[in-house]
Amino acid sequence: MHCPFCQHTDTRVIDSRVSEDGATIRRRRECEACGERFSTLENIEIKLPAVIKSDGRRDTFDARKLRAGFDRALQKRPVSEEQIEAAVRAVIHAIRMSGEREIASRRIGEFVMNELRKLDHVGYVRFASVYRSFEDVADFREEIEKLERDLPPGAGQLSLLGGDVVPFDKHADKNKKR
Repeated sequence: MHCPFCQHTDTRVIDSRVSEDGATIRRRRECEACGERFSTLENIEIKLPAVIKSDGRRDTFDARKLRAGFDRALQKRPVSEEQIEAAVRAVIHAIRMSGEREIASRRIGEFVMNELRKLDHVGYVRFASVYRSFEDVADFREEIEKLERDLPPGAGQLSLLGGDVVPFDKHADKNKKR
């Protein structure tokens, strides 16, 4: 590592510390020629696969676009920044683990939908409506019914008036006696 002060080629590491998330290492260095001290950050660099768009174009992977997609789907939803960041990391991990040099944008969309399904059902349906190009209310209804079928037994939603969990019954209004 060259000294940023005198450009000497020999510097020695005085101290190394791993960041909280474990993704970077901060190294404190000292120049052997001029004695100045400075810090460097060391990051892991893994090249992600190229993205093949639906029209056949190839583009470099951009994590900011991925994050923007999550942000749009989860806008004004009760999902924390930490949960969104974890979902973005999970999608990037899935892309890396694919081991491919190129990956279809459709496959990335499936990874995103899988993470959104775990985080927030409204965000999932929002994303699915754009991703799958819903054209009418029937498309929304079909996706919501599929989501309801996949819910684990006993899953419910929060009551609007209190904090109790109320079982979801889509036929409740039809079954009420007047």
